[in-house]
Amino acid sequence: MVPVIRDGYKFRQDLCIPCYQTDSKMALKPAAFMDMAQEIAYWAAEELGFGYDSLHVHHTAWVLTRLHIHFHEAAHWREWVRLFTWHKRSEGLFYLRDFELQSQDGKPLIEATSSWVVIDEQTRRLVRPEVLQERIRTEPETADAIAEPAPKVVFPPQEAGEPAGVHIVSYSDLDMIGHTNNARYVVWAMDCLPPEVTESPVKDLCINFNKETKAGESVALFRLQSYGVWYVEGRVDGKSCFTVKMVF
Repeated sequence: MVPVIRDGYKFRQDLCIPCYQTDSKMALKPAAFMDMAQEIAYWAAEELGFGYDSLHVHHTAWVLTRLHIHFHEAAHWREWVRLFTWHKRSEGLFYLRDFELQSQDGKPLIEATSSWVVIDEQTRRLVRPEVLQERIRTEPETADAIAEPAPKVVFPPQEAGEPAGVHIVSYSDLDMIGHTNNARYVVWAMDCLPPEVTESPVKDLCINFNKETKAGESVALFRLQSYGVWYVEGRVDGKSCFTVKMVF
């Protein structure tokens, strides 16, 4: 049984927020929402015929490249919520997918938009959409959780940032295809900010995944506050692997 319910052009999961996905205020953590989003995205894509199994046969895989999340209101421990997702359209090299998290009475809690690409699992190179036309076929949807696609995030000039530690990619960071799971980058970013900052809820978060990282790699973290916005970037050998922008 596939654990999603088709709801018009959207797919839905009804979920109860568990304690291990919440912070000290019992509110759902941003990275926990990302975990939930990638799971429902997998099942929805499977139902439409272009999920993990369908692409893996051709040695290809989905990779998340950009994500924009807007937080309206916190979901809390033991609260029942409804998570929706839908495939919107392709735009250049990107495939766009949106998400909505609602309370049981339909109040919006979180809205998000994401951009994905398909890579060749063996060469790690992008597979162009025209090659995938027969594998990824669906009617585009016009509804938006967030109208604009997730933006490019640029860390301000490097000399303006300050070192915020080094993270060694370890077992708990890895996903099923052997590189760092996308939500872990937000965990690293949140962990390197001052506690007085993360005591406040995140209102808006944009992240770009620039280069995959693997077990044993050292990721140097840098942070910067600019006009009320926090930026965190991870670099391997001086090259950006992720950049995140957060408003609290």
